[in-house]
Amino acid sequence: MWKAAWCFHSSGDLAAKRWVAAHAVKILAGHSQDVVTVLERQATVAGLTVGQRKGVDACIGYLAAKQAWLGYDVALDQGWPIATGIVEGACRHLIGDRLDITGARWGLAGAEAVLKLRAVSSNGDFDDYFDFHVEQERQRVHQARYQQGFTLVA
Repeated sequence: MWKAAWCFHSSGDLAAKRWVAAHAVKILAGHSQDVVTVLERQATVAGLTVGQRKGVDACIGYLAAKQAWLGYDVALDQGWPIATGIVEGACRHLIGDRLDITGARWGLAGAEAVLKLRAVSSNGDFDDYFDFHVEQERQRVHQARYQQGFTLVA
């Protein structure tokens, strides 16, 4: 949005900040296609040359290419994070701190198992998960073995 803003506003113009904020709110509300339409029309009405509208075209290209991933309205309604810093921090904490160590070689199954346990632990659900795991193991090992009426002697 800022690249597009500088096509319509001079450097340091406070109106540029308001312009970006207004369009950002529309994108967050799920109306990125409307923003594309407005940008295209505004560049045409302003009579920008091909060179002058590079920032506008870059913004339009980005919004058009990422349309499927710009469902910010849905994410916000669900309470999901939309800021990349939160996601990047979670990736660093859950993945990078464990898997990205010198000399480590991970297969997909092993990495997935470790990351699932890290996620369960980070979410504070480890005790509940472990109780569930123990019960599943008991059923798998003992119930299947003694399902024909044999009893387990203590």
